[in-house]
Amino acid sequence: MTGAVDATGTLALAMLVLFGGSFVIARVSFLRENNIPVPVVGGILFALITAALYTQAGVELSFDMELRNPMMLAFFTTIGLGANLRMLARGGPQLLVFGLVCLGYLIVQNGLGVAAAVGLDLHPLVGMLSGSITLSGGHGTGAAFAQRFADVQNLAGAMELAMACATFGLIIGGIIGGPVAGRLIKGNGLTPSTDDQTGTPLEVEELEDPITTDTLLQTLFWVVVCLVGGGAIAAALVDAAFTLPSFIWSLFLGVVIRNAAELTGWIRVHRATVDMVGTLSLSLFLAMALMALRIWELVSLAGPLLVLLAVQALGMAGFAYIVTFRALGRSYDAAIIAGGHCGFGMGATPTAVANMEALTNRFGPSPQAFLVVPLMGAFFIDLLNAIVIQTYLALPVFGF
Repeated sequence: MTGAVDATGTLALAMLVLFGGSFVIARVSFLRENNIPVPVVGGILFALITAALYTQAGVELSFDMELRNPMMLAFFTTIGLGANLRMLARGGPQLLVFGLVCLGYLIVQNGLGVAAAVGLDLHPLVGMLSGSITLSGGHGTGAAFAQRFADVQNLAGAMELAMACATFGLIIGGIIGGPVAGRLIKGNGLTPSTDDQTGTPLEVEELEDPITTDTLLQTLFWVVVCLVGGGAIAAALVDAAFTLPSFIWSLFLGVVIRNAAELTGWIRVHRATVDMVGTLSLSLFLAMALMALRIWELVSLAGPLLVLLAVQALGMAGFAYIVTFRALGRSYDAAIIAGGHCGFGMGATPTAVANMEALTNRFGPSPQAFLVVPLMGAFFIDLLNAIVIQTYLALPVFGF
């Protein structure tokens, strides 16, 4: 028996998923300590319920996901609307070096994924989904490309695999970052510099006015402008030799609008409202994506999935220990950034920050790490990741 839920009902269930995730996280310390997102916890619990209904009662629920893609695009747009280029410039040379390091690992990460998938006799696109698409890109990027792979190459279970990789990546990134950085710090006798003792974490922009109906309306207007404009650009370039997903164009337009507002003062972008809209959009998008998780279809991939993620975990730990640490100067800050890179490369920016907070609470402050890593995660990684992914997909083996 199949039960269909319309778009309004799906949105209501997505909200219940978020409430459920918050309820569970508040009561399970392991989830809080590992910084597992609310929609991920709630979504997986909901998916387990639907799996039980399917396997025990033969009831299969289907959801109208009409609102899912707009939520994803809105989230990426808010990243652009929050990207103040003057703030990004304060990262200095270390931000540039870390960007090159991240670019290098994106290439390595996809190479490891494709090699492992081919070795397991799986489609090479499975390796891409277990590479930078989901691990460095997260649930949002994973869902975007999984849908594309399913549509273009008819890759079965692409969305489920992407969500599983991104979810387990969050946990793995939070587990390996501390040991990698701790070994570097203790093994090299590193301590915070004198300047670091008086430093502070990432500076905050000047205090803004409270969120109001006007600021919400303005922000929603700019988000819609970016969604429409990004979609138009993507459609115009659909037959170009080198294309980017529409969410990148929406993000880019957000950057243009935000910094035009900073330079001219003719328009206003309210940062607090942008953050609120972005958080809500991402939460609802992830909840909807995970609600549709068909766990019973992942059983056949359970063994290969563990192998793919184990290869990526070892690759991330080794790269951060050897390359990230050395490229950033073999200093205490470099060790903290290496720990953050583990969370960043396997999970998401919040995982990276959680790793760094645990390390600095034990060994001492590192303002530079708290500046460089979040800035890279807030904006640049999505652009670099999209370029690397599209370059890989241009290879004949993928059939695009």
